[in-house]
Amino acid sequence: SRCALCGQRGQSDLDLCAGCEGDLPRNDHCCEHCAVPLSRELARPALCGACLQHPPAFDACVAPFRYAFPADRMIQGLKYRRELYYGRILGQLLARYVAHRDTRPELVIPVPLAMARYRERGFNQARELARPLCKSLGLRLRSDLVERRRETREQAGLERQERLKNTRDAFALIAPLPVRHVAIVDDVVTTGSTVNEVAKLLRGAGAEWIEVWAAARA
Repeated sequence: SRCALCGQRGQSDLDLCAGCEGDLPRNDHCCEHCAVPLSRELARPALCGACLQHPPAFDACVAPFRYAFPADRMIQGLKYRRELYYGRILGQLLARYVAHRDTRPELVIPVPLAMARYRERGFNQARELARPLCKSLGLRLRSDLVERRRETREQAGLERQERLKNTRDAFALIAPLPVRHVAIVDDVVTTGSTVNEVAKLLRGAGAEWIEVWAAARA
């Protein structure tokens, strides 16, 4: 294999060389609930101020990398330049990270795209991450349970309050939720407004434990 970032020889099970994998910005010091990066000086377990005041609808968030170079380049290449191999690589890295968790979700649900944006891109970046992840861990992937019931503006570039308003009541459940433990997959979590709306929907449908899995956290 070849490294997707530098073109040198990749690893046997990953299209990244060991050096470029080591350059990925690890999110080791983060909020235990929403995974937002925190100061290294804080003792663990640590919660951010936002989670202390207004806990999100999901129970845990896993994001192995910070949204910084070169992880941001990989995510942008996937979303905006159709470099789909980054979806496979990030999905494999995320699978490695969540493989050591105590429990496994019964179902993995990628954050859905609006139909117009799906037609424009031709793919859903969250699903491109979820597919190799589920294949690696033997998890069940369902893309047909949740849909965006209205078009929303592109979240990139919006302020926090605009993001919250943009995603409010944007999702709908189109089939009964058959399980109680689910993981929502997205490429990057910024304010958490999108995944929180999906989590609220799944909570109302009977989910008892909801995790968010993302490649990176802003």
